[in-house]
Amino acid sequence: MNIDERLERLTERHEALTQSVELMARLSEERCKRLEQVQEKNEVLLEKNQVLIAEIMESVNSLARIAHAHERRVSDLEGGRA
Repeated sequence: MNIDERLERLTERHEALTQSVELMARLSEERCKRLEQVQEKNEVLLEKNQVLIAEIMESVNSLARIAHAHERRVSDLEGGRA
């Protein structure tokens, strides 16, 4: 194998490596963009979930107050205080 053949092989390898690196860079950029989109969606869902949890807690507290009031009424009725 002479020097020209070696140089041609090296050039081919260099081109193949360059293409591989370019492909990897593009794939990496695409993955980063998708990751950012997923993170944005997760932030929106987290905010919605926090609002829903707050609403559920308000409802639970309201139901607990109602249950407590009913419990007092039943206790009053059972104790003859009606």
